[in-house]
Amino acid sequence: MEEVDHLAHERSKAQFDVDAMKVVWAGSKHALDVADRMARLVATDPVFRKDDRPILARKELFKNTLRKAAHAWKRINELRLTEEEASMLRVLVDEPSYVDLHWGMFVPAIKGQGTDEQQKKWLPLAYKLQIIGCYAQTELGHGSNVQGLETTATFDPKTDEFIIHSPTLTSSKWWPGGLGKVSTHALVYARLITEGKDHGVHGFIVQLRSLDDHSTLPGITVGDIGAKFGNGAYNTMDNGLLRFDHVRIPRSQMLMRVSQVTREGKFIVSDVPRQLLYGTMVSVRQSIVSDASRALSRAVCIAVRYSAVRRQFGSQDGSPEMQVIDYKTQQSRLFPLLASAYAFRFVGEWLKWLYADVTQRLQANDFSTMAEAHACTAGLKSLTTSATADGIEECRKLCGGHGYLCSSGLPELFAVYVPACTYEGDNVVLLLQVARFLMKTVSQLGSGKQPVGTTAYMGRAQHLMQYKCDVRGAEDWLKPSVILEAFEARAFRLAVNCGQNISKAPGAEEGFSELSADLVETAVAHCQLIVVSKFIEKVQQDIPGLGIKEQLQILCNIYALSLLHKHVGDFLATGCITPRQGSLANDQLRSLYSQMRPNAVALVDAFNYTDQYLGSVLGCYDGNVYPKLEEEAWKDPLNDSVVPDGYHEYIQPVLKQKFRASRL
Repeated sequence: MEEVDHLAHERSKAQFDVDAMKVVWAGSKHALDVADRMARLVATDPVFRKDDRPILARKELFKNTLRKAAHAWKRINELRLTEEEASMLRVLVDEPSYVDLHWGMFVPAIKGQGTDEQQKKWLPLAYKLQIIGCYAQTELGHGSNVQGLETTATFDPKTDEFIIHSPTLTSSKWWPGGLGKVSTHALVYARLITEGKDHGVHGFIVQLRSLDDHSTLPGITVGDIGAKFGNGAYNTMDNGLLRFDHVRIPRSQMLMRVSQVTREGKFIVSDVPRQLLYGTMVSVRQSIVSDASRALSRAVCIAVRYSAVRRQFGSQDGSPEMQVIDYKTQQSRLFPLLASAYAFRFVGEWLKWLYADVTQRLQANDFSTMAEAHACTAGLKSLTTSATADGIEECRKLCGGHGYLCSSGLPELFAVYVPACTYEGDNVVLLLQVARFLMKTVSQLGSGKQPVGTTAYMGRAQHLMQYKCDVRGAEDWLKPSVILEAFEARAFRLAVNCGQNISKAPGAEEGFSELSADLVETAVAHCQLIVVSKFIEKVQQDIPGLGIKEQLQILCNIYALSLLHKHVGDFLATGCITPRQGSLANDQLRSLYSQMRPNAVALVDAFNYTDQYLGSVLGCYDGNVYPKLEEEAWKDPLNDSVVPDGYHEYIQPVLKQKFRASRL
């Protein structure tokens, strides 16, 4: 195949130091070096090949994933990789597998909810993969409503055991990754019943399979829930179903850091504050936001590179057709997604800091920021995953017909990513949780209790209610203070309006239910404000590198003004801006697209993704799209023979038969 860098000219236009931007994206020079080393390790190892995933049958696909997970574990141990390096290696292997829930949920839950003794027993086994765990919370009949779970754990004081039982079909555990065929243990969430009283949902470590021959233990029914959306995608994962028929486990296998059951069956709430449980949730949701930036940036990288290579229409005199990326319609759809990828990356960095801060405070018994941090991570999980799922699909459309091919990498990327909108909290349910927090914050404004953290802007209630946008020309929309105050006023006024309307209802819950759609929009506005504010803070930092600050400012302004354009109705309805100011924002947005255009390819190069990781013939670094598309086409098993299987049975009889005129 001809090796030509079709994007070299695009890269020559860059107005900033791409290597410096790679460091900004990675977070540090050290993080960039780790990512580079692990990317090379994965890209050069044939075991980690993934281009054949869409054509493998389910059983082959699953077995291949087991092989990759085992090989990754072998390499981690052989090379004595650090925890940071091992985590990055698993990310770059880029295949959903049982290790995801083991490391992402099972281990953190034991660390967060287990006593010191339980951690000493279970964590060494988990760290060495001598046991493999999953997280069994969601049931066939209940997901987001954890308090509605039906599985029971009834204490038997005669034997000092819990009896785990699935009383109904809908109490079957359903969806846990790794459960179907691999996990030896599960962290099962069940209703704790002792002395005839239901004490709500608690976590229990339950062994599912023999550590000798992997056979299912007595009383346990377990299996895979079947094929899922997409060709490869999450079909590499053995999402499972699980039922218990009076399965007995020792009392010591209830996670007892926050609450315990004594030998006599007494339920005791420990001195450890229940808020500590939120620490694990904040950690998991913070990682989901980071995953969102990674997934969206992959899709955007493919779409930007392909849009620069692809030419269509525009030639009147025999000259080359116009690059698709030069069409304003393409830019208005693509560039806000590029800006969003950077925005989500930076808010993800901030969430890492927030998690560290919350953890430190919790250890000092300071719970003052816990509610705000919980609402913040819930809202940002919802906002970023919804925008990313929609953004990946938009990138597929931006690649035209070729984006529909599995070899584009986009259909599978979408199929792998879209469950994030549901797991770890349905996105609409999470936004309603954020809305409850906002309504409580608004209701306390007159009490003297000052809002903190991401709601601190509500402390300037009088100013925000009287605010008038100070924009006279399009260039005024480039001022960070103007953008920030417009977003603050919009978020605050939407919250106040909802609060006032709820107060008019016969009851608070009735009002909340009636206004739930408005409350979701209010929560979205608050979360968008957080992302915009953190992007502005990032731009205002001292960041070394030629042209870096200028490019980040352009990206930040595109992100903010594209949101303003999309939600202009909110800004107008709440009186934050005038129709003319909205029009001026659009004028400035078009100008920003033109400023981004010369740097678009270089900005996605800064993501530093290898061709192997991208897994896309449309997004390859050299832009040599068409030969690679043909090469992939010929790899399909249908092309193994000239005459297809089934020709003699089904095609030839049709071609050779003689039709007679039918009589009606």
